[in-house]
Amino acid sequence: MKQNEHAIEVDSLTKKYGNLAAVDNISFTVKKGEIFAFLGPNGAGKTTTVEILECLRKPTGGNAYVLGYDINKDGREIKKHIGVLPQAFNSFDRLTVKETIEYYASMFGAKTDADHLINLVDLNDKKNDLFKNLSGGLKQRLGVAVALVNNPEILFLDEPTAGLDPNARHEVWNVIRGLKEQGKTVFLTTHYMEEAEILADTVIIIHKGKIVATGSPEELIDNHGTRNFLILQKADKNAIPLIEKMGMEAKYDGEKGDIHVTLNHNIGVSEVLHALTLKDIGFGELQLKRSSLEDVFLNLTGEKLDEGVKA
Repeated sequence: MKQNEHAIEVDSLTKKYGNLAAVDNISFTVKKGEIFAFLGPNGAGKTTTVEILECLRKPTGGNAYVLGYDINKDGREIKKHIGVLPQAFNSFDRLTVKETIEYYASMFGAKTDADHLINLVDLNDKKNDLFKNLSGGLKQRLGVAVALVNNPEILFLDEPTAGLDPNARHEVWNVIRGLKEQGKTVFLTTHYMEEAEILADTVIIIHKGKIVATGSPEELIDNHGTRNFLILQKADKNAIPLIEKMGMEAKYDGEKGDIHVTLNHNIGVSEVLHALTLKDIGFGELQLKRSSLEDVFLNLTGEKLDEGVKA
C-alpha cells in the first residue's frame, strides 16, 4: 500500500481497444473529501477510466492508486473501500426502499443501519414503497443509499442525474452535497456542464480520451472561458460605433433589436453604461451573461458538448 495524501492518484493511464485509445495517457489526482467531476461527452473515456479505478477493467498502460492501493495488485482491497452508483440504477421491482438497502447490505456482508441511510438520502416517507413505484429521481437517491451500504470512503457516481427532470436532478444534487458534508470523496462523471459547475471542487474536462483542462470551475472559466456578455435589449444602433471605439465587439440582433457586447477585462458594465448615458443613447433592459463551462469546452475542443454526445 502506498502512503498518499490523495484519495486517487492516476499516472499515465491508458486503455486501448485495438488501435483506439479510449483513455490516452492521462494523469490526475483527487483530493480526499472533495467532489471531483469528470466532464465530457459520451465516448470521451469517462466511464472506462472509472471502471479501471473500480478494478472492473485492466489498463493497457500506466497505473493508479485508490486510497493508496494499487489497482493492478489490490483490487479486492479497493472494492472494500468504494461505493458505486452506475448509470440508471435498477433493482427488484417488488422490494421496498428499506428492503432494497437491506438486501444489498447482506450481499456485501455489511452491518448497515438502513434507516440511517434512508434518512441520509431523504427517503423517509418512501421507505415502505416498492421500487417499481418510485420516480426516476427517487430511484437514483436510493441508488446512492445502496452505494453507501459498506460505508465507503469514495463514491463513484456515473451520470447520476442522466435523464432526470430538473426537480429530480436538484434533489440528487442535494444528496451529493450531503455526501461531502459526511466527509466522503465523490468522483462524479457527467456530461452536464451545470452539474459540474455547481457541485464540483475540481473539474477535469476529457475529450476523445485526453484531458484538455483541469481546475476549479472558477479557474477553468477564468482561464479558458469567453469574456462576459452584456445584452442591451431594444437598443439604439448608434451604440455600436461608440462601444467599438471603446475596444469591444458589438453585434446587432436585427430580429430582436438587441445589441450583444463582448466585455473585455479592462472595461466593465458601468463604463459602458456611463458612455451611453453621456451620448444620450437609449436602450431597454440590460442582461449580463456570465461565461460558463460550456464556453470553456467549446473554446478548448471546438465543439459544443451536446454535439460531442451525438458524435
